[in-house]
Amino acid sequence: MIKLQNLLDDTKCYEIVRDLRWPEGVACPRCHSKAISKQGFDQTQPARQKYYCSGCQRHFDDLTETVLAGRHQPLQVWILCLYLMGLNLSNQQIAQELGLNKDDVQKMTEQLRAGIVAAEPELSLSGEVECDEVYVVAGHKGHPAEVEKKAAPDGDAA
Repeated sequence: MIKLQNLLDDTKCYEIVRDLRWPEGVACPRCHSKAISKQGFDQTQPARQKYYCSGCQRHFDDLTETVLAGRHQPLQVWILCLYLMGLNLSNQQIAQELGLNKDDVQKMTEQLRAGIVAAEPELSLSGEVECDEVYVVAGHKGHPAEVEKKAAPDGDAA
């Protein structure tokens, strides 16, 4: 059996994160300024780029203010977990493929899903909107007396 973790290296994972997070170039996650400078790499994770924002004078890195920030599993494991989620594998199958505890995988998938939902833009409708198959509730569910009272002709209600 081929371990999926051996197919990716940390450098490639961080390149993927950078490309997805900043398709138009690196920007500060707080003030969105493009006036940033590279500050070398993290000592514990050599592929993790550090930056400095001239706009708000703050330091950040590739994972700052993402769902992946501050997690104990390596980025490689998170990327592979996300990939396997996309293949619609169960948490049990993901745990088996990654060699992790199923409870850890459950927490990871919950965090990834929460991050995906949080990143979705807010939907707003404008202009002319068409609706098909609208269901309108008639009457007062659970209150048959109210329905009879409204259905009775004026003056007949007791």
